[in-house]
Amino acid sequence: MEPLKELFNTAFHEHLALELTKVYKNFKQQQFITEVSKNLEQQSLNERMRNASLVLNKYLPEDYKKTIDILQQVIPNMKRGYTSLLFPDYVGQYGKKDIHLSLEALKYFTQFGSSEFAIREFLKHDFNKTIQVMYTWAKDKNYHVRRLASEGSRPRLPWSFKLDEVIKNPKLTQPILETLKADEELYVRKSVANHLNDISKDHPDYMVQVVKGWDKKHTHTAWIVKHASRALIKKGHSASLAVFDFEKKPRLSIGQFKLNTKNLKLGQALQFEFDVVSEKSSPQKLVIDYIIHYRKKAGELSPKVFKLTELELLPKQSVHISKKQVFKDFTTRKHFSGQHLIEIQVNGKVMAEDKFKLEV
Repeated sequence: MEPLKELFNTAFHEHLALELTKVYKNFKQQQFITEVSKNLEQQSLNERMRNASLVLNKYLPEDYKKTIDILQQVIPNMKRGYTSLLFPDYVGQYGKKDIHLSLEALKYFTQFGSSEFAIREFLKHDFNKTIQVMYTWAKDKNYHVRRLASEGSRPRLPWSFKLDEVIKNPKLTQPILETLKADEELYVRKSVANHLNDISKDHPDYMVQVVKGWDKKHTHTAWIVKHASRALIKKGHSASLAVFDFEKKPRLSIGQFKLNTKNLKLGQALQFEFDVVSEKSSPQKLVIDYIIHYRKKAGELSPKVFKLTELELLPKQSVHISKKQVFKDFTTRKHFSGQHLIEIQVNGKVMAEDKFKLEV
């Protein structure tokens, strides 16, 4: 499988140069290709994108307005996806002296990829002016623009710097979230949920207070609230559990907790089962997870929470649950030999545990 950085390869730059030449007759096509291709192999994905922005700036007009006009004509003829981020990246690097024009450009460019990283350059440069524009974007008819309003203002957007203003005062982005809380597009709703989840890392009670007032009878709103609260529910955050009527203090026992083996080899499956037994005279709404404490290279254990099920446990009821998980290496997780720990968690509280050894 080809590395992601190869998205910005020589063929991409040649195509970009060709399209630029069609629009801007003075563009020095071959010189651009030669310069932008220097030391390409040593550069990472995002380094290649930034390098293309820097080199482009040498070959496009000094008049920023003319350059933006050229780029807006070119982007529809380029392949959509990650490489489209080059266009907003250019704006983020060179457009701060004309915020109005730059924000309009980012609004247009986001429809071909995403301007979520570039908009943060303007939030850092002039937060108040930029966030006011983003409030209007949340009402835009184009879902890519609405999504940009939420995603670009996330306090802790992955692959980007933190927005300290929003981390300190999450109310700054609440108008955006309120506008989008029942958005018809899943793409937008995912962003809103992730934005709220970001907020919950610093202000859990505030986040719960916001969604508590939302109409969870609306399917789209209920989906957002559920996904936004996932981390807090796994932690057993009482106010978050209350939003979904999960039992704050479950009265039950975990019985017959069994593992199919205590010695596992990489590539094999761990199967476990247990009974959830009610000890309460009224129904209990439960969210049941399991936690694998993986052995790391240095020897310490690192927990990972996995969702099992949600159920309503009736008085005196016993429910049998089983699960199988294969242990194999992924790009995101490498396994190491040693003793591991598995725990059963109900409404954020660990109710049972056992140990097993993994041989790699």
